[in-house]
Amino acid sequence: MASIVKRFVPLMDRVLVQKLKPEAKTASGILLPESAAKTPNFAKVMAVGPGARTKDGALLPMGVKVGDKVVVPEYGGMFFKMDEEEYHVFRDEDIMGILNEE
Repeated sequence: MASIVKRFVPLMDRVLVQKLKPEAKTASGILLPESAAKTPNFAKVMAVGPGARTKDGALLPMGVKVGDKVVVPEYGGMFFKMDEEEYHVFRDEDIMGILNEE
């Protein structure tokens, strides 16, 4: 997994994320088959680009950082597979929010 960060560097305001796997067990302990588990829209940020530039050339800071757990849209972004792992690339503005641990 660490090799993807070294091999793929997002440009501009792009964010590389890996979607988190759905829970196989409900809160009450019932095991769910893979077909019944809905894929959550949560992802872990693996790499971020330097940020977008304004018309004046100033660098706009990114809203997320590596390691953040974020909420991403169900559709959109670019999907690709590398080393048998699935990844998505979204623009910083497409990420809906950051999930903070309690």
